[in-house]
Amino acid sequence: MKYEQLAKDILSNVGGKENVSSVVHCITRLRFKLKDESKANTEVLKNMDDVVTVMKSGGQYQVVIGNHVPDVYKAVVAEGGFQGQSPVEEKEEGPKGSMLSRFIDIVSSIFTPVLGVLAASGMIKGFNALFVALGWLTNTSGTYQILNATGDALFYFLPIFLGYTAIKKFGGTPFIGMAIGSALVYPTLSGLTAGEPLYTVFAGTIFESPIFITFLGIPVILMSYSSSVIPIILATYFAAKVEKWLKSVIPDVIKLFVVPLLTLLIVVPVTFLLIGPVATWASNLLGQGTLFLYNLSPVIAGIILGGLWQVIVIFGLHWGLVPIAINNVATMGFDTILALVFAASFAQIGAVLAIMVKTKNQKLKTLSIPAFISGIFGVTEPAIYGVTLPLKKPFIISCIGGGIGGAIIGLTNVKGYIIGGLGVFGIPSYISPEGLGMDLWGALIAIVVGFVAAFILTLMFGGIGKEQSTETETAKTEAAVTITKNSVKKNTQQVQIHSPLSGEVIDLSDVKDEAFASGALGNGIAIEPSEGKLLAPASGIVTALFPTNHAVGITTESGVDILIHIGMDTVQLEGRYFTAHVSQGDRVEKGQLLIEFEMDKIKEAGKPLTTPVVVTNHKEFTLNLTPEKQVKTGDCVFTIN
Repeated sequence: MKYEQLAKDILSNVGGKENVSSVVHCITRLRFKLKDESKANTEVLKNMDDVVTVMKSGGQYQVVIGNHVPDVYKAVVAEGGFQGQSPVEEKEEGPKGSMLSRFIDIVSSIFTPVLGVLAASGMIKGFNALFVALGWLTNTSGTYQILNATGDALFYFLPIFLGYTAIKKFGGTPFIGMAIGSALVYPTLSGLTAGEPLYTVFAGTIFESPIFITFLGIPVILMSYSSSVIPIILATYFAAKVEKWLKSVIPDVIKLFVVPLLTLLIVVPVTFLLIGPVATWASNLLGQGTLFLYNLSPVIAGIILGGLWQVIVIFGLHWGLVPIAINNVATMGFDTILALVFAASFAQIGAVLAIMVKTKNQKLKTLSIPAFISGIFGVTEPAIYGVTLPLKKPFIISCIGGGIGGAIIGLTNVKGYIIGGLGVFGIPSYISPEGLGMDLWGALIAIVVGFVAAFILTLMFGGIGKEQSTETETAKTEAAVTITKNSVKKNTQQVQIHSPLSGEVIDLSDVKDEAFASGALGNGIAIEPSEGKLLAPASGIVTALFPTNHAVGITTESGVDILIHIGMDTVQLEGRYFTAHVSQGDRVEKGQLLIEFEMDKIKEAGKPLTTPVVVTNHKEFTLNLTPEKQVKTGDCVFTIN
């Protein structure tokens, strides 16, 4: 009964038991076949205390639990009423998720690793602007400049950071992604637009673009990629595909440098030649379309532009409006276009505040606080990418709030008189040279109404509070098997763990399985075996032996929990080619034969033989890994204190 609540929560968040075609388990994870994966609440599952992570691979929806997965599986089977049912392999029914859902999932996954720094940078930018507004600093002082560099660096060089996380998401080499991002924000290239253009292409049309440089005679349309998101995501997706293809055709002896060389030579020029023009022309179209719409009806323009502003920013298309606004201020002394979107950031933080107030998810609540603070000062990236966009409904509601605020600004014909600050620091921009007037009052009414509308609508319809609290009442994880033959006691003496296999040692981070590569299942190494015999790495108890004999867990006499998983996705072989020479609960001695496996047949079945050897309770010890790249059975691979 210990895992009854956890089983209920898991089934609820995979779309209910009616969404489950089948469920089996391996040594560490529940493997669901879902009828419709889009019904699963992946982020909710990831945030559960007793869930390590969630993975999607080979048509399976995998909920990684850890060593105690057999007990959780029993609870899931009992809760779902699956007793007596043999797993049935069914084809997935229904869509795998809309284009929008897949896009949001990709963007959210790419931003997740940088959310903490993103929120911190936003707060630094906001407080630095506040210090200037209060007169504590001047924008020419050294203190201001250093703080500004600290807060602005991530946003300015965002393509470099996203180059790493995005290409990793798409299965490419992270440093290639960083190199592509660096090229996009390379100072010399970005500074060329300040000079005189060589010539202009498409003159007299909406696609008119100045040309400052060419590549092999082909005109390059330059744009600002700083703080942009979509260009680097598209570029790294393309790069991952190119790199994969190059690896398949280039000889191993020169892959190390030729693959990245050719990948960069192909992807970077294509990015500048294709992605730049598309983004530039889309921005121009947006700018001209906005002017046309405003002339038809300021209110409708406010609803559309205010409502879609956050989406426009995500795609980096807002640059099409900035030149229009600057030109309006220069020629008429005021601007009405950018004024329409002023309430959008306040609607965003209204939704964030509602989430912060209502959520039971402590991780989400903690992230909402800095996102709200930085959003007050107009820096909404942490709010969008870290809070509202992954939850979808609050992001949509924030767009509705922005649209309401935009309608009010259009209705009251609010004008901005300077291209000023962001967030609360943008309020003075609406003070007319003639004094306080309807421009200011209209802007204030719009941001208050937009904020309140998003706050209330998110409380009511945002789906907040229904997500699983990370403070579950289920007991903390413990070993899957109760050791009855021998009691195990920890000691503080240095112990050695010996290699269970002969073969090549590779970094755990290079394993093609996120749960192992991320270290979520423990710290250790992986071995590419040269012989199909697995020996005991130390004396202890076999605390877990999966029925298909492809994975084994051992608790040593020193209390070290070791998990050895032979190959990747070998659970799908259903025990073929594996022969166990021990049983769960047996006491074994160091060097004793545990499992034999037929390497050739496993490879013929298309399964990699890369074998992680990890210490699952490594946080209780100091673990030192072998520096050797080749090991034989019996060689020391870990020393543990």
